[in-house]
Amino acid sequence: MSLEDHVEELASDLDVDKEEVKRDLENLVNYSVPMDEAKQSLRRKYGDGGGGGSSGPSSKAIGEVTTDDSNVTVTAVVLTSGRRSIQYNGEQHVIREGELADESGTISYTAWDGFEGELEPGQTVQFGNAGVREWDGKPELNLGDSTDATVLDERLDIDAEVGGEADLRDLEPGDRGITVEVQVLECETKTIDGRDGETEILSGVLGDPTGRLPFTDWEPHDEIEAGASVRIEETFVREFRGAPSVNVSEFSTVESLSESVSVAEDAPRMGVGEAVESGGQFDVELVGNVIQIRDGSGLIERCPECGRVVQSGQCRSHGAVEGEDDLRTKAILDDGTATVTVILDDELTEEIYGGDLDDAREHARDAMDKSVVADRIAERVVGREYVVRGSLSVDEYGANLNASEFGESTADPAERAKALLAEVEP
Repeated sequence: MSLEDHVEELASDLDVDKEEVKRDLENLVNYSVPMDEAKQSLRRKYGDGGGGGSSGPSSKAIGEVTTDDSNVTVTAVVLTSGRRSIQYNGEQHVIREGELADESGTISYTAWDGFEGELEPGQTVQFGNAGVREWDGKPELNLGDSTDATVLDERLDIDAEVGGEADLRDLEPGDRGITVEVQVLECETKTIDGRDGETEILSGVLGDPTGRLPFTDWEPHDEIEAGASVRIEETFVREFRGAPSVNVSEFSTVESLSESVSVAEDAPRMGVGEAVESGGQFDVELVGNVIQIRDGSGLIERCPECGRVVQSGQCRSHGAVEGEDDLRTKAILDDGTATVTVILDDELTEEIYGGDLDDAREHARDAMDKSVVADRIAERVVGREYVVRGSLSVDEYGANLNASEFGESTADPAERAKALLAEVEP
């Protein structure tokens, strides 16, 4: 069914104005809401009985708002307000996003085209006839042209910070209107296929005293360069390979800082199970025993076009190719709570293998078998305890950590055993 067909169905079932339904449905679909969920949200908004005869929206505390509500009136403090540009039907639209709070809790919001209220952090605002929809399993307020916004003089006793200033370790995917003060640790220019053809962006790594996260600057700012310390206002956070990623847009303000922002030297240490349960970590340290070296380790071949591993002379993207030799290790790390596949690049693999790529080629040639390279790696690491640092991603294929550091643990096994026993003993 086309969008027009869905609009006709809803307008007929609910006995409401077709243009109003179309506008609301387009807004939801434009915000990547699945069609079935969008239609269900509008049915809740207008009432399956239709006719527009239902009573007006009830006033609720934020903590009382649920995904079963259609429209509500809330009085809240604006915590954050960030702009974002989206494209629909070939046209650009600017929406506002952020978070509101009252004494009972917090809730995110999206202000669509047509909303004329003020959204300045720190203001107390009464939002009348605010729509409610489900986003990421939670209720979210939708502010549109039918929402009334009245700025109030009263102050609310809220347990939340106004303004969106945050440390990197506290950021979560979905955060909007965020301000960070960071040092740019890595920065490179990339060319991507954007909305208007080839577009240059910046990407790299940011750091502060609490941790490190990747970033993308979609409208490159001159102030963002490797080694610079900057204050970035009005950012939003997306998920990238299971971890938060800071996004800088054309609406973001970037200011150079006169003093350098310090950066945490160490990554946070987590148990393997805890790290896997988190869904992903950009920079984390794990400790465990290598229990196995997986297939695809040792002397491998990569596609000269895309760098993917070649199997039997075949690349998944480019078909039959003449592969280029490389070294890699895929080690299974186990700490008793879960396992993760640790992927070591050529440099780290050389360290544990005890030789470079030419040595590995000669080793395999003498034995007339490439597997001897992986066998030597297994002999040297399996059964030993290692401290591993890197970026962890978790998906339907399992948990993988791309290692930046890989070293044998120097901890006393007896002392570690005592500490573990102390944790489990009553």
